[in-house]
Amino acid sequence: MLYSYLLTQSEFRIIPAPESESRDQRYAHKLYLDTLLLILELSGWEVHNRSRLPLAAPAPLHDSKMARSLHANQDLHSVMMRADNGIDNFNSCLDTLLDAVTTSSAYRSYIRTKDRDIPEDVKFWDIILKTVIAKSPDFEACARKDPEFTLSGMEKGLAMASETLNSYGDTRRMFKEASVALGKSLDKAYELYHALLMLPLELTQLQSMRLDDAKHKYLPTEQDLNPSMRFVDNKFVQALGESTDLEEYLKDNPFSWDNDPLLLKSLLDKILESEAYKEYMAGQGETTLAEDAELWRKLFRQVILPSDDLAETLESKSVYWNDDLDIMGTFVLKTVKHFAAVKEGESVSLLPKFKDKEDEVFGPNLFVSAVKKRDMCRELIDKFINQSTWDTERLAFMDIVIMTAAITELLDYPAIPIPVTLNEYIEIANSYSTPRSGAFINGILYSVINHLKEEGKLLKK
Repeated sequence: MLYSYLLTQSEFRIIPAPESESRDQRYAHKLYLDTLLLILELSGWEVHNRSRLPLAAPAPLHDSKMARSLHANQDLHSVMMRADNGIDNFNSCLDTLLDAVTTSSAYRSYIRTKDRDIPEDVKFWDIILKTVIAKSPDFEACARKDPEFTLSGMEKGLAMASETLNSYGDTRRMFKEASVALGKSLDKAYELYHALLMLPLELTQLQSMRLDDAKHKYLPTEQDLNPSMRFVDNKFVQALGESTDLEEYLKDNPFSWDNDPLLLKSLLDKILESEAYKEYMAGQGETTLAEDAELWRKLFRQVILPSDDLAETLESKSVYWNDDLDIMGTFVLKTVKHFAAVKEGESVSLLPKFKDKEDEVFGPNLFVSAVKKRDMCRELIDKFINQSTWDTERLAFMDIVIMTAAITELLDYPAIPIPVTLNEYIEIANSYSTPRSGAFINGILYSVINHLKEEGKLLKK
């Protein structure tokens, strides 16, 4: 959910390169990108591939939320990484421009504004673009260093920069929608847990119907007339069918596999062919609840959960369920194990949606905090990408999201040991990102952890 939100929320829209081969348009786009990088430099932010140290910009510029957000923009980051950007052309005018910005009436008015937010930052820089940068002879002289320079292109490029700054949109609605979607995804995961637990009931009923149909077919065999009822009379399935927790959940959240007869048929056929089923049916005497539960634990692990047919059906039922199958599968296996451990006749509680109140608020709170910390996390990530041997161009957006969530958890949850956080997010990276992301993320996070410890911001082990 964090990935979807950070991917879709775009506070500043970077205009793509034009398809036209017009010199004016080509130069306009080059100057446009250089101007956005120039704004970052005038705000005291480091721009990659520069031949000089960052400017010592005053705090109101460096600490502006707009500059922070613009610096974290993924598309603009790609421009920073390129060796062919033209930002070095503006080295000689940076100090002059910064002086002109900080002595302007717009700046004096800007620093008097309390609780400055991105809209105020955008308004200020839009004025600076039009009244300081666009009218600066030094800026124009630096712009002319590009062989493709045209006055028309410079005007268009500055207008494009203004358009990008003013493309900032209020993302509160998107944030609220993402928060609601997060809650819905947790509800759907819990629904999947119950849906999987219903499969033994449905499959047992289907096998019972098959056995009954065989008794009434034309010329039934002795085996048809006197089938083994060992599977149908499974004590675990009977106990599951008597579960008040399952009954209460289905009363409030109706669910049925009735519309998926092909899936049930496929799963039952595979069960009847499985070694677990054949060994179970070959047993002698009455079974115990523990033995019957063990059969279904094996069937879930070996037949049901790995089934491609199940995965395909789940995908058609909910966009969340394929991603949830692994963890909900472990919940089901744990539940089956609980049934096996009780005495016959005792009731078994199904797993709750959340372990406790702390567990209930963990996901939503982590999401909110990760969104708030995303720019700070990106700065930490970039700090060590630059010093690593990894190619920055291979940084997948999913890697950024995973590391953002990991750093947030490291900082916000002192009770969670560092190795637990590392292992969890490396595992997530191995499942959801590129083949080498786990090792990459592991290296960056170790550097971030050491840095945070040196600064006294991370005290846990």
